[in-house]
Amino acid sequence: MITFANAKINIGLQVLHRRADGYHNLETVFYPIALYDIIEVVPAADGKVALFVSGLAIPNPNEDNLCVKAYRALAREFDLAPIHIYLHKHIPIGAGLGGGSADAAFLIKLLNQFFELKLSNEQMIAYAVNLGADCSFFIENKPVFATGIGDKFTDIDVDLSSYKLVLVKPPVHISTGEAYGSVRSERTSKDLIEKINLPVDEWKAHIFNDFENGIFERYPEIRGIKSLLYEKGAIYAAMSGSGSTVYGLFKERIDLAELTDKNEVHWCENKI
Repeated sequence: MITFANAKINIGLQVLHRRADGYHNLETVFYPIALYDIIEVVPAADGKVALFVSGLAIPNPNEDNLCVKAYRALAREFDLAPIHIYLHKHIPIGAGLGGGSADAAFLIKLLNQFFELKLSNEQMIAYAVNLGADCSFFIENKPVFATGIGDKFTDIDVDLSSYKLVLVKPPVHISTGEAYGSVRSERTSKDLIEKINLPVDEWKAHIFNDFENGIFERYPEIRGIKSLLYEKGAIYAAMSGSGSTVYGLFKERIDLAELTDKNEVHWCENKI
């Protein structure tokens, strides 16, 4: 049985005050995009749970992988038979696109079908939220306004399907710790929930990613990508999440040949 796990972008990202547990409260918009990893599960003829990875290399193709953790979490509750998980990675890693979280969430949904567990979305969300703050977003997989540590969702009406979306991933991997180490948090909200309802051609002046300043200082090539997208006519451009991918929204698909030598460039449909 096969499924296709899609990525997401962040539209705006406000880092608020640090919590007692050491995490920061956030405000952001998660928006699903049509860039996919492929996941297949088959019965394990050898009786051993195993993960096989193709495509992009990942740093943890073992018990530390979120897909394996997702299987283990369900297996503890339902005594699942061993399986082999085949993961073909296409979503860039360390890119702010949520690929690892998406893989785990979509595997939960796939296991629910494969083993006929009859779990509700609420039950699957409960498993996913323990794997990563944004993991549960991919269970329902629709635009949301995210708060808390990125794990509390409010449905919002955002539709970018009339725009062309490009993702530009430089050869830079940014860890979450590195990103937070260079950001200055704010005590109060910047009203992203209201600004997201502005026309998209007004977002440039009102919607920001708080990670950008610190990351741009450390990696000026990422700042250069954003600047070039605007020079090429982007209606809105921003770094997604904690980076390093920068995305741009265009009215028409354009030639970005000058970015393809050193970077991964993906044009995506905006409708899942």
